[in-house]
Amino acid sequence: MINTNNFSKAKDMLKKEEKPKIVLAQDKEFNRKMLEKADFDILLSPERNTYQTTVKNIDSGLNHVLCKIANKKGIRIGIDLNEIRNLEKKKKAIVLEKIIQNIKLCRKYKVLLALKGAKDNLNSTAFLLSLGASTEQASKALSF
Repeated sequence: MINTNNFSKAKDMLKKEEKPKIVLAQDKEFNRKMLEKADFDILLSPERNTYQTTVKNIDSGLNHVLCKIANKKGIRIGIDLNEIRNLEKKKKAIVLEKIIQNIKLCRKYKVLLALKGAKDNLNSTAFLLSLGASTEQASKALSF
């Protein structure tokens, strides 16, 4: 898993990485550069480095442009279940709100999902379905 803010360093690290190549999401500019110019499989947790959430707008780390790029290049958007499990209740609710927003965007622009840290398939599928994923998205999220 690649965890760095430096684009050129991340691109060099991707060359040595084994499949599946996972990039941990950073800020919006980094994520966009990685999606446009790098070759990897999963962008993990784009919701983690977002701050602005208002009553009318949820900053979930994804937008329609990033989803179109991800769909075109076949990059999955990853959800880290271990990270969600370790949060306190209020932060967990905020993160789940952002994940629901990302799932809606992924569903609209036909971007595949990926689950990291799933303990069993049945509960993971039910979790994704309860957050608004389609049955096709939920079944493909477990087989990456």
